[in-house]
Amino acid sequence: MRYRALTVSREYGSGGAEIANIIANQLGWSLVDKELITEISKRENVPPSEVAAFDEKVDPWFHRITRLVWGLGADGISAVAPVEMFDAEKAASLAKRVIEEAYKMGKCVIVGRGAQCILKDRSDVFHAFIYARLADRRKRLQTRVSPGTDIDALIRSMDAQRVEYIRLHFKQNWLNPYLYDIMIDSKNQPEEAARLIISAMQIAPEAEP
Repeated sequence: MRYRALTVSREYGSGGAEIANIIANQLGWSLVDKELITEISKRENVPPSEVAAFDEKVDPWFHRITRLVWGLGADGISAVAPVEMFDAEKAASLAKRVIEEAYKMGKCVIVGRGAQCILKDRSDVFHAFIYARLADRRKRLQTRVSPGTDIDALIRSMDAQRVEYIRLHFKQNWLNPYLYDIMIDSKNQPEEAARLIISAMQIAPEAEP
């Protein structure tokens, strides 16, 4: 196989993370998903729970404005030393670094975090997008959320966060088909979806020079 990495983008509740895990196991590749949170936690000496809270999130607009103000002196013009903080912006920056390092090592499956944009110019990276029908996503999430949760609202919220994350950090449309080599409906059949992606990676033609 000529590919050294696979990125897996996914709608919330589509089973994308599970599919990525199955592919990693079948190929004998490393998985970069929750492991990314652990790595950032070690590097920044921040609790994993705090890293997870900012993972694939976008800071509120007023926080982003305040961040700029904190970088100014009392006169509002001159620059001062930046205030170190851990927020969604910091998490995204570190995630990019970890993803680039994982790519250099090769043989890895990277889940989300804009990896399809970070590595979009690498001809030896295959990009997959996993989606699913709303009914299938509801069914999958029913066993994972607290009773009484508005699942449809949760799905809309999580997908919107991912759309905004890609727009803010990479100026791209998360649903742009040209970011991906394959987009598939998981149909709540993760094993079959994983096999389909692996097959597509094996038969994909060599990239043009």
